[in-house]
Amino acid sequence: MIAHARLVHDYETGIGVPGSTIAPGPDPGSNLAATLPVWALAAGSVSALTAAANRHRQANRLAPVQHRIDPGRINAAFRSDDLLRVDGRQVPMFGDLSGFFPTFDGWVRTHANYPHHRARLLAALGLPPEAPEDLAVAMLAMTRAADIEENAAAVGAIAVRVRTEAEWAAEPQAQASADGPLVAIEPRTDRAAPRYRSDPTPFQPLRGVRVLDLTRVIAGPVATRALALLGAEVLRIDPPQLPEIPWQYLDTCQGKRSALLDLRAQWGTFDELLASADVLVTGYRPGALERAGLDIEVRPGLVHGRICAWGESGPWAERRGFDSIVQAATGISITEGAPSVPGSLPAQALDHASGYLLAAGIIDALVARVFDGIGRDVRASLARTASWLLSAPDRSPRHSNPTPPSLAAAVYRGNTITAAPALAEYPDYLWPAPEYGGDEAAWPVYSR
Repeated sequence: MIAHARLVHDYETGIGVPGSTIAPGPDPGSNLAATLPVWALAAGSVSALTAAANRHRQANRLAPVQHRIDPGRINAAFRSDDLLRVDGRQVPMFGDLSGFFPTFDGWVRTHANYPHHRARLLAALGLPPEAPEDLAVAMLAMTRAADIEENAAAVGAIAVRVRTEAEWAAEPQAQASADGPLVAIEPRTDRAAPRYRSDPTPFQPLRGVRVLDLTRVIAGPVATRALALLGAEVLRIDPPQLPEIPWQYLDTCQGKRSALLDLRAQWGTFDELLASADVLVTGYRPGALERAGLDIEVRPGLVHGRICAWGESGPWAERRGFDSIVQAATGISITEGAPSVPGSLPAQALDHASGYLLAAGIIDALVARVFDGIGRDVRASLARTASWLLSAPDRSPRHSNPTPPSLAAAVYRGNTITAAPALAEYPDYLWPAPEYGGDEAAWPVYSR
């Protein structure tokens, strides 16, 4: 059996030095050029995934696959929003009230892509939901950044004060977010014999594994998309009362099924799904689903992958957050820009890397379950990934501007262009993102 301590050790020591063969070509980090070592984070997280996949193959008596680290593929996958085209047009990535805004004494970064988040941000500013953008911007400019942050947290809006690295290090949440392993894999007490629905194959090592996906936006969906690429049967569940951003769904739901289910009113249906699942992946704030009635003991031996913004402890544990927000709060934005004009990483790298790391941890938990049948919790957070990036050596303050990802790493499907998978051995996902909510909230009786 692979010991739990070894699983954690692999992520901590191996992420900066990919163990797979790197494909020849130009500067591997040119598309992800930044002050911080984003290429090392990107390549290391994908390498962690491929290493875990090989451990799963070994546990199931399959020959390993010699994965290549292809810089073009990884860069394109991490910058998939730059490649994505629908009807020949690039889609807008951020809403009118999402971004950096000057305040009375500094800067804030906001996230208001979803209508309900936009309404909450306006409420935090004391404005009605129909308030125009210019009025909101004026209110931001007249208010202290710390007050905006606190008012936003109080009403569930998403806005943070842009900090330097030193300012973030002084926050209690900084220490809480940095504590513990990059990917935490913790055994529970429940146990069940593994179920085999179909035989895994070298390139579909997760074939027969059922994954219930309760994630949105980027990090969680990237994790479950990676599991689907490796053969898992992934069923994504979305609440019918909340809208989804179409471009994000097109990019991250490839290879999965999609169903709508109101968990507040249909717990019975959800429990039936969970009882037959091998893996549950959630992107809710810590404790949210448990408070709503989730009982993972419905499925002994379940692997529960959890992704959140700030980690599961500390004063910000229950706050909402996204990649851009974590960059701004932790000092990354000023490191990549300046105190006078904050910047950002060349990709949503915290999201994508955390997604691949979470997928690797889930696979390793499945490997351990082959031997002992024990259920495990697997945890990752954007802030923990950010702490790795901020503490990593080899900064490049005089870096060149990042170059665009290559169209050679794109996949063309009708009116849509998306990035090919980060794993070089896979030309595409099994199928494009299906119609949103177009599948039944049930496990199919056959494989697609």
